[in-house]
Amino acid sequence: MSTNGQKAIEFHNVSFRLFNGKTLLSNLEVEIYQGETLILLGRSGCGKTTTLKLINRLLDPTDGEVVVEGTATTQWDQIRLRRRIGYVIQEIGLFPHLTVEENVGVVPRLEGWDAEKIKIRARRLLDMVGLDPDRFAARYPAELSGGQRQRVGVARALAADPPIILLDEPFGALDPITRRELQQEFRSLQKRLGKTMVFVTHDVREAFFLASRIALLKDGKLVLLGQPDDLLKSDDPEARAFADCLREPESAEGRA
Repeated sequence: MSTNGQKAIEFHNVSFRLFNGKTLLSNLEVEIYQGETLILLGRSGCGKTTTLKLINRLLDPTDGEVVVEGTATTQWDQIRLRRRIGYVIQEIGLFPHLTVEENVGVVPRLEGWDAEKIKIRARRLLDMVGLDPDRFAARYPAELSGGQRQRVGVARALAADPPIILLDEPFGALDPITRRELQQEFRSLQKRLGKTMVFVTHDVREAFFLASRIALLKDGKLVLLGQPDDLLKSDDPEARAFADCLREPESAEGRA
């Protein structure tokens, strides 16, 4: 999870408001470096998913500027930007009428890769996320468990080798054992691939396990940005609340 000091994503005084005037994000200032995993941590409704959607231009900022690879998102072609960014969500969103191999190859097909190259890439990625391609490539999503579908979702996000991966609580709907297995698999992938990753969670244990740095949000505002140990040392009441969850034996999930 080392970085080269180059900025991959920048938020410059970014705010986002709904049409009714409700503010979901206020004056966000964050720099995300190439090769790091930034965890967006916070309670439900704090602005984590809004922040994520501003990166791949599912939303445009009301004020300020989001910069990806040196260019403001509003200056990117939306399709080109999104094909530069892998996106993994809790619901996964696999196409039910496509096989696992075909699901993984969706973006490479759109990019015009030849069929044999797509097949090789898909099978390699299935193996990388812990799914034997000989067993799983020809299956359909309905034939998979939740954890297996989530692994396919991660493989699909990596298929066209995007430099940036966004993950929105990808393991939140899984049972605790499968969730832990996928967290370990994901951390192994981080080390091997060196992608820039932005990962949304409300689970402080997950944040500490995966993060290079943590951005803690509350009510649309950034209250802490730093390494995991910085959260433990912080005097901010919200940081202390999450740190207390980490110290307790039961999971923070559902508590915050």
